[in-house]
Amino acid sequence: MKIEQIHHVAYRCKDAKETVEWYRDMLNMDFVLAIAEDHVPSTHEPDPYMHIFMDAGNGNVLAFFELPTKPEMGRDENTPVWVQHIAFKVKDRDELIAFKEHLEAKGVEVLGVTDHSIFHSIYFFDPNGHRVELACPDPKEDEMLKRLDSVKWDMLEEWSKTKKAPKHAEWMHAKELSDV
Repeated sequence: MKIEQIHHVAYRCKDAKETVEWYRDMLNMDFVLAIAEDHVPSTHEPDPYMHIFMDAGNGNVLAFFELPTKPEMGRDENTPVWVQHIAFKVKDRDELIAFKEHLEAKGVEVLGVTDHSIFHSIYFFDPNGHRVELACPDPKEDEMLKRLDSVKWDMLEEWSKTKKAPKHAEWMHAKELSDV
Protein backbone atom coordinates (compact mmCIF):
# COMPACT_ATOMS: atom_id res chain seq x y z
CA MET A 1 0.00 0.00 0.00
CA LYS A 2 1.25 3.49 -0.84
CA ILE A 3 -0.30 6.96 -0.77
CA GLU A 4 -0.30 8.45 -4.28
CA GLN A 5 -0.56 12.16 -3.43
CA ILE A 6 -2.59 14.60 -1.37
CA HIS A 7 -6.13 14.72 -2.74
CA HIS A 8 -6.83 18.06 -1.06
CA VAL A 9 -6.06 19.94 2.11
CA ALA A 10 -9.01 21.75 3.70
CA TYR A 11 -9.10 24.78 5.98
CA ARG A 12 -11.89 26.91 7.29
CA CYS A 13 -12.56 30.33 5.75
CA LYS A 14 -14.55 33.36 6.86
CA ASP A 15 -16.09 34.07 3.45
CA ALA A 16 -15.98 31.61 0.54
CA LYS A 17 -16.33 34.22 -2.21
CA GLU A 18 -13.66 36.48 -0.71
CA THR A 19 -11.33 33.49 -0.33
CA VAL A 20 -11.81 32.35 -3.95
CA GLU A 21 -11.19 35.87 -5.24
CA TRP A 22 -8.13 36.37 -3.00
CA TYR A 23 -6.41 33.13 -4.05
CA ARG A 24 -7.31 33.83 -7.68
CA ASP A 25 -6.08 37.44 -7.64
CA MET A 26 -3.07 37.08 -5.31
CA LEU A 27 -1.71 33.63 -6.21
CA ASN A 28 -3.23 33.04 -9.68
CA MET A 29 -5.06 29.89 -8.57
CA ASP A 30 -8.06 28.66 -10.51
CA PHE A 31 -11.39 28.05 -8.77
CA VAL A 32 -12.19 24.45 -9.72
CA LEU A 33 -15.15 23.27 -7.67
CA ALA A 34 -17.83 24.25 -5.15
CA ILE A 35 -19.97 21.91 -3.07
CA ALA A 36 -22.72 23.19 -0.77
CA GLU A 37 -25.02 21.12 1.38
CA ASP A 38 -27.24 21.43 4.42
CA HIS A 39 -25.98 18.19 6.02
CA VAL A 40 -22.45 16.92 6.56
CA PRO A 41 -22.12 13.74 4.43
CA SER A 42 -19.77 11.92 6.83
CA THR A 43 -21.63 12.64 10.10
CA HIS A 44 -25.12 13.44 8.76
CA GLU A 45 -25.26 16.38 11.16
CA PRO A 46 -27.40 19.29 9.96
CA ASP A 47 -24.93 22.06 9.22
CA PRO A 48 -25.00 24.13 6.03
CA TYR A 49 -21.62 24.74 4.45
CA MET A 50 -19.90 25.93 1.30
CA HIS A 51 -16.86 23.86 0.33
CA ILE A 52 -14.59 25.47 -2.28
CA PHE A 53 -11.61 24.01 -4.11
CA MET A 54 -8.64 25.89 -5.62
CA ASP A 55 -6.08 24.50 -8.07
CA ALA A 56 -2.65 24.75 -6.43
CA GLY A 57 -0.83 23.20 -9.42
CA ASN A 58 0.37 19.71 -10.32
CA GLY A 59 -2.81 18.02 -9.07
CA ASN A 60 -2.64 19.72 -5.67
CA VAL A 61 -5.92 21.13 -4.39
CA LEU A 62 -6.44 23.64 -1.59
CA ALA A 63 -9.97 23.60 -0.20
CA PHE A 64 -11.91 25.72 2.27
CA PHE A 65 -15.16 25.43 4.21
CA GLU A 66 -17.33 28.40 5.06
CA LEU A 67 -19.47 27.47 8.09
CA PRO A 68 -22.00 30.25 8.72
CA THR A 69 -23.70 28.59 11.71
CA LYS A 70 -20.49 28.01 13.68
CA PRO A 71 -18.78 30.44 16.08
CA GLU A 72 -16.25 32.84 14.58
CA MET A 73 -12.99 31.27 13.44
CA GLY A 74 -10.13 31.14 15.89
CA ARG A 75 -6.73 29.53 15.94
CA ASP A 76 -4.84 27.21 18.26
CA GLU A 77 -3.64 29.63 20.93
CA ASN A 78 -0.93 27.20 22.08
CA THR A 79 0.74 27.04 18.65
CA PRO A 80 2.88 29.99 17.51
CA VAL A 81 1.49 31.74 14.42
CA TRP A 82 4.61 30.84 12.37
CA VAL A 83 4.15 27.09 12.82
CA GLN A 84 0.87 26.36 11.08
CA HIS A 85 1.03 27.46 7.45
CA ILE A 86 0.36 26.53 3.85
CA ALA A 87 3.50 26.44 1.67
CA PHE A 88 3.53 26.54 -2.12
CA LYS A 89 6.52 25.99 -4.39
CA VAL A 90 7.37 28.50 -7.11
CA LYS A 91 9.85 27.96 -9.94
CA ASP A 92 12.81 30.11 -8.88
CA ARG A 93 13.93 33.22 -7.01
CA ASP A 94 12.85 35.53 -9.84
CA GLU A 95 9.31 34.14 -9.59
CA LEU A 96 9.44 34.48 -5.80
CA ILE A 97 10.45 38.15 -6.07
CA ALA A 98 7.74 38.74 -8.69
CA PHE A 99 5.11 37.32 -6.31
CA LYS A 100 6.47 39.44 -3.46
CA GLU A 101 6.21 42.60 -5.55
CA HIS A 102 2.72 41.62 -6.81
CA LEU A 103 1.43 40.94 -3.29
CA GLU A 104 2.91 44.13 -1.84
CA ALA A 105 1.45 46.17 -4.73
CA LYS A 106 -1.97 44.72 -3.77
CA GLY A 107 -1.47 45.81 -0.14
CA VAL A 108 -0.43 42.46 1.34
CA GLU A 109 2.27 42.69 4.02
CA VAL A 110 5.07 40.26 3.07
CA LEU A 111 7.87 38.97 5.31
CA GLY A 112 11.09 37.96 3.57
CA VAL A 113 12.77 36.82 1.38
CA THR A 114 14.07 34.41 4.05
CA ASP A 115 17.06 32.27 3.08
CA HIS A 116 16.65 28.74 4.47
CA SER A 117 19.72 27.51 2.53
CA ILE A 118 17.92 24.69 0.71
CA PHE A 119 15.11 27.05 -0.30
CA HIS A 120 14.09 30.71 -0.06
CA SER A 121 10.68 31.89 1.18
CA ILE A 122 8.29 34.75 1.64
CA TYR A 123 5.45 34.74 4.17
CA PHE A 124 2.10 36.52 4.40
CA PHE A 125 -1.48 35.97 5.59
CA ASP A 126 -4.62 35.26 3.59
CA PRO A 127 -7.88 37.05 4.49
CA ASN A 128 -8.79 34.21 6.87
CA GLY A 129 -5.64 34.64 8.96
CA HIS A 130 -3.91 31.55 7.55
CA ARG A 131 -0.17 32.01 7.14
CA VAL A 132 0.97 31.33 3.57
CA GLU A 133 4.52 30.66 2.39
CA LEU A 134 5.87 30.75 -1.14
CA ALA A 135 9.17 28.92 -1.51
CA CYS A 136 11.64 28.42 -4.32
CA PRO A 137 14.55 25.97 -4.44
CA ASP A 138 18.11 27.15 -3.91
CA PRO A 139 20.38 26.47 -6.91
CA LYS A 140 22.38 24.06 -4.68
CA GLU A 141 19.26 22.35 -3.34
CA ASP A 142 20.07 18.86 -4.68
CA GLU A 143 23.49 18.60 -3.06
CA MET A 144 22.21 20.07 0.23
CA LEU A 145 19.26 17.65 0.31
CA LYS A 146 21.65 14.72 -0.12
CA ARG A 147 23.68 15.97 2.81
CA LEU A 148 20.55 16.40 4.95
CA ASP A 149 19.26 12.97 3.91
CA SER A 150 22.41 11.34 5.27
CA VAL A 151 21.76 12.67 8.81
CA LYS A 152 17.96 12.73 9.11
CA TRP A 153 17.62 9.56 11.18
CA ASP A 154 20.47 10.52 13.52
CA MET A 155 18.90 13.95 14.01
CA LEU A 156 15.48 12.48 14.72
CA GLU A 157 16.90 9.99 17.23
CA GLU A 158 18.87 12.68 19.06
CA TRP A 159 15.84 15.00 19.15
CA SER A 160 13.66 12.15 20.42
CA LYS A 161 16.01 11.63 23.37
CA THR A 162 17.00 15.21 24.25
CA LYS A 163 14.35 17.57 22.77
CA LYS A 164 17.29 19.85 21.90
CA ALA A 165 18.19 20.88 18.36
CA PRO A 166 20.78 18.45 16.95
CA LYS A 167 23.83 20.09 15.38
CA HIS A 168 24.06 17.81 12.31
CA ALA A 169 22.78 20.53 9.96
CA GLU A 170 24.25 23.69 11.50
CA TRP A 171 25.96 24.30 8.17
CA MET A 172 22.57 25.27 6.67
CA HIS A 173 22.54 28.54 8.54
CA ALA A 174 26.29 29.05 8.59
CA LYS A 175 26.50 28.76 4.78
CA GLU A 176 29.42 26.34 5.11
CA LEU A 177 29.06 24.08 2.12
CA SER A 178 32.72 23.26 1.60
CA ASP A 179 32.15 19.62 2.58
CA VAL A 180 29.33 19.14 0.05
